[in-house]
Amino acid sequence: MNLDLELARHNMIEQQVRPWDVLDARVLGVLNDVHREDFVPSAQRSLAFADLSLPLGHDEVMMKPVVEGRLLQALALEGHESVLEIGTGSGFLTACLARLAAHVTSVELHADFVAAARQRLGAAGIVNAAVEQAEAVLAYEPRREFDAIAVTGAVYALPERFKRWLKPGGRLFVIEGESPVQSARLYVRSGAQQFTATGLFETDLPYLTHATPPRSFSL
Repeated sequence: MNLDLELARHNMIEQQVRPWDVLDARVLGVLNDVHREDFVPSAQRSLAFADLSLPLGHDEVMMKPVVEGRLLQALALEGHESVLEIGTGSGFLTACLARLAAHVTSVELHADFVAAARQRLGAAGIVNAAVEQAEAVLAYEPRREFDAIAVTGAVYALPERFKRWLKPGGRLFVIEGESPVQSARLYVRSGAQQFTATGLFETDLPYLTHATPPRSFSL
């Protein structure tokens, strides 16, 4: 055991994540058990536990630990759920979701991210997560519904098609709005066409491909 790494992990949880109102014991346990440093690009490994969004390439980032914690807590997974993750990124959040749910389907646009995430998940012993390469906003079609959906890149407005993938009673976490002040929201499907949205906190993330604000024209 690397005591420096374990101390850094402990400090991340106790000094960053917990003070940001992440109090769910299962979520805190997963953030302790899944080794974040193994999912961080090698050039960023020394910053694995920092309160930063870490660059991954393709103009994408790994969420701050506090945002990951709030996302996991908001979805309130109990172990039996099917989860759709839109945007695999490094695979760290995929691993955390897989520890909290029955199965995770993760969709990622970039082939190199897909390959790296599959390797990292395998090395971490995660067997209940599948990573698929696809463009989610316009093209992907899962042909099923999920108990929970985690959207890990920002959207200007939540695509209606994402809502159709959620089971009645299901929860969807998304960060939407216009950068640099975007809002994290939790959508709950309360009926066939009924959804309620709750604002959680403000943050800022890069947009998913095809989910940026519309262009404005001026004369």
